[in-house]
Amino acid sequence: MKLALLDFRNGMHSRKQTFLTIFVLAAIILAVLPFVTTLNELMTRFVESTRLYRVIDKVIVPWEVKLIGVLLLPFSFEFVAVPGGMIINDVQIHLSWNCIGWQGMLLLIITFLGGFQGNYSRLSKIEAIIIGVLGTFLVNLLRMAITSLLAVFYGQLFAVLFHDYFAAFVFIVWLIVYWWFVYSFVLEQGETTDMTTNLGE
Repeated sequence: MKLALLDFRNGMHSRKQTFLTIFVLAAIILAVLPFVTTLNELMTRFVESTRLYRVIDKVIVPWEVKLIGVLLLPFSFEFVAVPGGMIINDVQIHLSWNCIGWQGMLLLIITFLGGFQGNYSRLSKIEAIIIGVLGTFLVNLLRMAITSLLAVFYGQLFAVLFHDYFAAFVFIVWLIVYWWFVYSFVLEQGETTDMTTNLGE
């Protein structure tokens, strides 16, 4: 009984730490957003000058462009996938390696480090990780689809503002929803041995 209560307290502490981590990340993103935007541009230029960029450009980017095209099907746009991006209703949208969502995956992994502390079953942790990775990927696709819509309807300026600034808020909201869902419906307490009972036998 004592161990069960201790596990419950550890679980509550883990939840508080995870949400605290999310809010800290949100504050950091707000504080260093201009720096992050500049750093992303520099990293993009660096990676585009390496062979790694060519691999991402030929394999991952075209695949994500097609998925974005699927999300935009309800709008009946004239959609054409081209090397390095897409053309939607004669509006050309560039898509680089920096848009594939590595930043979101990195932040998700950071929250994993604190979120899974506690006595949770291995299977429920695996399920939570799968949901987190797939969800982050889908959120990133949705972000790129919204950016594309803004570029088509309102021009490149609004699309760039959303892509560089407001998209960070979208991901923070996703993290909060994700961890609420995982703690409420996915993570399960692992098996514990009641030491009090064993000592009494």
